[in-house]
Amino acid sequence: MELAPTCITMVRMKKAHLIFGVLIVVGFLLTGQYMDKFYNHLHGMADGPRLLYRTRHIFILLAGLLNLGIGAYFTYRIETWRRAMQLLGSLFIFTASLLFLIAFFYEPNLGNLHTPLSHWGTYTIATGAVLHVVSGLRVREADDSIKPGAPAPGSPIR
Repeated sequence: MELAPTCITMVRMKKAHLIFGVLIVVGFLLTGQYMDKFYNHLHGMADGPRLLYRTRHIFILLAGLLNLGIGAYFTYRIETWRRAMQLLGSLFIFTASLLFLIAFFYEPNLGNLHTPLSHWGTYTIATGAVLHVVSGLRVREADDSIKPGAPAPGSPIR
């Protein structure tokens, strides 16, 4: 028998994504200020490092907005395997967010445009997002068909 998660645990994961998302977006704003104050908007910088700073900066924004989006809509799934996929997906997304923040400061100093942290961060954030999507897919049962005259799913009942 599957047990529904308590309201308290649902709120905790929602809050975790929302708080973490706000922190990552603040990190995005601060990395923008870093590029402005320490590197004069990256003017006069070689193309390679400038590219790495800017792309890592946008990756940080992606991670923050993804966390905010998940936090806004998060609801635990009833089935244990679906809930496990959600939790694993959230862990991957949290990890990728931190990888992008670290990569912002670490990778522009590497030679040959080598990007180990962003490389794994991209795979990790994509995997986390896919796990969240898959956890929400539903299998339509044979008796779950729409009957004539019944309102369409999602339409207001009259």
